[in-house]
Amino acid sequence: MSSNIAIAQKQLDAYNAQDLDTYVSYFASDCIVSGLNGTPTETTREAIRARYAKAFATFPQNKAELKNRIAVGNTVVDHELVIRAPGGEQFEIIAIYTFKDGLIARVDFAK
Repeated sequence: MSSNIAIAQKQLDAYNAQDLDTYVSYFASDCIVSGLNGTPTETTREAIRARYAKAFATFPQNKAELKNRIAVGNTVVDHELVIRAPGGEQFEIIAIYTFKDGLIARVDFAK
């Protein structure tokens, strides 16, 4: 479980650095991304790459501040404050990461 916590932190660090290659390296090739209880929006690592390449280009100063983290079994739940730009839009989000074989296999977002 502690390795899952470390991976969750490393992917958050890569997200905040907008290091796309490192960020997507923490996701399984068939990772699923979805809104909580919703239809998946991405179902491959390449789709995740495309999503975040666009997000990083749109919001070059975007950062996510970790407010709380809970880990149980193969699941890590992060409560984050996302800040699009200094003085810009802010919102809270919950990211529920499911791990398999040392990679993020699924992410469900609640907002």
